[in-house]
Amino acid sequence: MDFDLPPELAELQASVRKLAQERVAPRAREIDLTEEYPEDLFELFVETGLAGLCVPEEYGGSGAGILGLAIAIEEVAKYSNAAALMLLLTRLPTGPLLIAGSEEMKHKYLTPITTGEQRAAFGLSEPQAGSDVMGMRTKAVKDGDDWVISGTKCWMSGVRQADWYCIFAKTGPVDSRAHDSVSAFVVERGWDGVSVGRVDKKMGVKGVDTGELLLDEVRVPAANVVGDIGGFRLCMLGLNAMRPIVAARGIGLAEGALMYAVEYAKQRQAFTKTIADFQGIQWKVAELATEIEAARLLTYRAAWMADRGQFTKEYVPYLSMCKYYATELAVKVSNHALQMLGAAGYMQDHPMELYYRDAKQLTIVEGTTQVQLGLIAKGVLDHDLWWD
Repeated sequence: MDFDLPPELAELQASVRKLAQERVAPRAREIDLTEEYPEDLFELFVETGLAGLCVPEEYGGSGAGILGLAIAIEEVAKYSNAAALMLLLTRLPTGPLLIAGSEEMKHKYLTPITTGEQRAAFGLSEPQAGSDVMGMRTKAVKDGDDWVISGTKCWMSGVRQADWYCIFAKTGPVDSRAHDSVSAFVVERGWDGVSVGRVDKKMGVKGVDTGELLLDEVRVPAANVVGDIGGFRLCMLGLNAMRPIVAARGIGLAEGALMYAVEYAKQRQAFTKTIADFQGIQWKVAELATEIEAARLLTYRAAWMADRGQFTKEYVPYLSMCKYYATELAVKVSNHALQMLGAAGYMQDHPMELYYRDAKQLTIVEGTTQVQLGLIAKGVLDHDLWWD
C-alpha cells in the first residue's frame, strides 16, 4: 500500500498549485463581482493541458484520469470554485461518451475539448425533475433514422459557454419511471431548435453561467445517441464516477478557507496575544485540519477506484461517501473560518464570505447530500459496504 502520489501526479499537483497561486488567486474576487466568464483562465487551462486531463491520449488528452483531474481541481478550488467548475466541465458532459460513446463520437467531441475549440455542458435536471431524475419530461421521438427532442433542461452549468450538450431524454412514455425509458444524446448548440433560456442569478460560484436549455423539436441523428437507447444506467455511471471530482472542489475550498483563517489568526492581536494563541482557536484548527485530511483520503481512494472502472452499483457507497463528506466539510470549514475573522470575515475585504457562499452549492449539485446519504445507506443495507 503506497499513499504517495506517483511522480507524474506529484508533478501535476506542484505545477497546478503554482499556477493557481499566481494566476487564479488574483482573479477570484473579480470573477465573483463582475460575474463574467474568465476567458483568460479558460485559455490558460487549455494552454497548460488541464482541459484534457480526463481525456485519454488517443483522443488528444493526457490520460491523467479522474484522480489527476481531482488533484488539479483541489488546487484551483483553494482560490476559486468558479475556476474549478470550469475544469469539472471537461469531465461531467464527456463522461457518458467516455463510458459508452462510439469511436467516431469520441474523436468528434472529445478531442475539441482538449484543444479548447469546444466546451460542453450536461443536461439532466428539469424544473420538475431535480433529485427525482425519472420525473423528467424532455421527450425524444424516433423519426426515420433521427430522433426529435423537445423539452427544457435547467440548472445547467456552463450553458451559455457550451458548444454541445450531453442531454438525457425520455425515449419511452413520458410518464414512465422505467430506467429503460431514458436515453442520452449529444446535441450541438448550433442546431435548429436549440436555444438558451433564462440564466440564473446565483448565490455563489459566479462567472460560469447556469441556466436553462430550450429544445424545440431538435433533430438529432442516430449517430449522436450515446450508447444504447434505454441508457439511464449510463447517466448513473457517469454521475457515480464524478463524485470524487465534486468532492475535490470541496476539499480545495476547505483548505483555502482554513489556510487563510490561520494566517489571519496568527496576525490578529487580541487581549495582548494573537487569537492563534488561544486554545479554543487551536482546537478548532486541529479539528478542521483532521477532517480535511480524512476527506482527502476518502476522495483520493474514490478517484483511484473510479479510474479502475469501479463506479458500478457495488462501489457507490465509497463514491458517495467522499462527495457527501467533502462537500459538507466545505460548508463547515468556511463557516468556522469566517467566524475566526469575526466582522472582517463578513466583508469583501477578505475572501471568507466568498468561500462561504460558494461552499453551499457543492452540497446540492450532482446529487444532494441527502441523495448521497440514501445511496450510502442502501449500500450498507445491501451489504455492498460491509465489514465481515
